[in-house]
Amino acid sequence: MMMEVKKMARKNNTKLRELMDEFGVKTMDDVHAFVKMLTAETIQAALDGELENELGYSKYDYKNKNTDNSRNGYSTKTVQGAVGEMEISVPRDRNGEFEPQLVKKHQTDISAIEDKIIFMYSQGISTRDIQKTMQEMYGIDVDDSRVSKITDKVLPLVREWQERPLQSVYAMLMLDAIHYCVRDNGIVVKKAAYIAIGTDLEGRKDVLGIWVGATESSKYWLNVLNGLKNRGLKDILIASVDGLSGFVDAINTAYPQTEVQRCIIHQIRSSTRYVSYKDRKAFTADLKLIYKAATEDLALLALEDLSNRWSAKYPLSVKSWQANWPELSTMFKYPPEIRKLIYTTNAIENFNRQLRKVTKTKSAFVSDGALMKVLYLATMNITE
Repeated sequence: MMMEVKKMARKNNTKLRELMDEFGVKTMDDVHAFVKMLTAETIQAALDGELENELGYSKYDYKNKNTDNSRNGYSTKTVQGAVGEMEISVPRDRNGEFEPQLVKKHQTDISAIEDKIIFMYSQGISTRDIQKTMQEMYGIDVDDSRVSKITDKVLPLVREWQERPLQSVYAMLMLDAIHYCVRDNGIVVKKAAYIAIGTDLEGRKDVLGIWVGATESSKYWLNVLNGLKNRGLKDILIASVDGLSGFVDAINTAYPQTEVQRCIIHQIRSSTRYVSYKDRKAFTADLKLIYKAATEDLALLALEDLSNRWSAKYPLSVKSWQANWPELSTMFKYPPEIRKLIYTTNAIENFNRQLRKVTKTKSAFVSDGALMKVLYLATMNITE
């Protein structure tokens, strides 16, 4: 079943891509016209679904037909929506019994409902709750499958966003991953949403992309970085990352001139997990002398003091600072104002926190596509 859904989604996406190419979307006016056409297509698809539910059989599926009623073509109707006037085709039945709910008879203004489903979906509201809300607020019956069909219209926009050209140089790139449970061939597995946030040379931040893949690994990060390069990103001055093993090697492979700053906060968390609670306050106070030092020479003296005081008791904690020093000390090349920007990935963690607000109601997503739709829509709301 899952494979059939994915195949159908791929087929629909290919068709939409062909439509975009055929439509010749090149300017903002083209975009607005295409969105209007896409909205009309979405509404018509939903109306077709309503009639199918009413009749109880799919088009041409006469084997399962248990009614004397049947389809009877379409009637055109001009409606006013948030994107302007559009013409839609309303399906008819032979007996004249069909009463469409999404766009009722004689209704010409649909601006109050056309974006509601996608907006609620972007807020992390489940399809079941969307169905309930649409019924209670607008008297519209929208089942789970119809919500999925409507929100699937977002997928081509996701792909276009993921493939958009990037600036050639970014002053800083923050990379992190957030993990979700996703159904894959009937089994719930952990997957990672890889996130890249870039800061351009004028200080503006932008989410360069989100990719859903296997559990976080340096190999997948290398694919992400090569993808950024293919989109026109030629150079990154500084990359701020967490402590994932192999992360630095992946960055050096894709962007050998990029300086890497390992997140100090992640490093503190990682090293203090070996420290007993009664020693943690004193240990973190000694760590502060390292990363708050005015120069790298003073930081190295503080690291030496840390080693002399704690190596015997917590060798792994001290060793992690010594082993990762080349990436932990990058910040000392820059003045204090820049250090504050690069020595932690707090900005991307704040972004992740806002994503979790939207996704926290989901114990597991039905597919990678379902997860990506929510993350994309939430990202558009956050970055707005």
